[in-house]
Amino acid sequence: MENSLTVALARQSVLRRQMDVIATNLANMNTAGFKSENMVFSEHTEQTATGEVLSLVHDVTFMRDLSEGPMTETNSPLSMAIQGKGFFVVDTPEGERYTRHGVFELNDLGQLTTLDGNPVLGAGGAPITVPPETSTIVVARDGTISADAATIGTLQVVEFDDEQALSKTGSSLYDAEGQPARPAAEAEVIQGMVEGSNVAGVAEMTRMIDVVRSYQSASQLAKTEHQRILDAIEAITGSV
Repeated sequence: MENSLTVALARQSVLRRQMDVIATNLANMNTAGFKSENMVFSEHTEQTATGEVLSLVHDVTFMRDLSEGPMTETNSPLSMAIQGKGFFVVDTPEGERYTRHGVFELNDLGQLTTLDGNPVLGAGGAPITVPPETSTIVVARDGTISADAATIGTLQVVEFDDEQALSKTGSSLYDAEGQPARPAAEAEVIQGMVEGSNVAGVAEMTRMIDVVRSYQSASQLAKTEHQRILDAIEAITGSV
């Protein structure tokens, strides 16, 4: 009977972590460039002292959905979306970070920055600065930025061998975790557009309902087994 309790507890622990992932996805349905995540499970077996084999569920890792989110027109010259694989490069106090959240602005120095104030880097590794009193900013599909018809820089757009290995650091930024970045040769920058989250709200809500029901089933199993143990103890002690 204790084995049934172990199985139920293991299942509940995994379901609780799965619910956290779903909640994060739903909370970021409207976050530009956000990529939804799913948990990957595997079977873990253990042999008990009596020779029984317990089959337990085990969460191995997370898989990130790397498909593009829907493109939305903003009419802002400082909004940019990446079509294809690739990330914008951002300079942060912790080092270079990477993002597909292309809603940018200009700081007091005229530098192109994220909404958190981190400079967006150009192909040469330096921030892109827009001259004062610029009236028109045009971004070509190769990332070249022109201010009043004069080229001022090119956005640095990079890709990685294993995008699943990138780790989230908050504010829609990723850490490369030591992976070398290389130019995203096939990526195109679309000005005046922003890539939305690729979270499918209806699908996530359906998954949430399934997780809740599974958690309730595991909880009921644990309660039933607990009651059986109490009944067995009562029967034994009552017959002594």
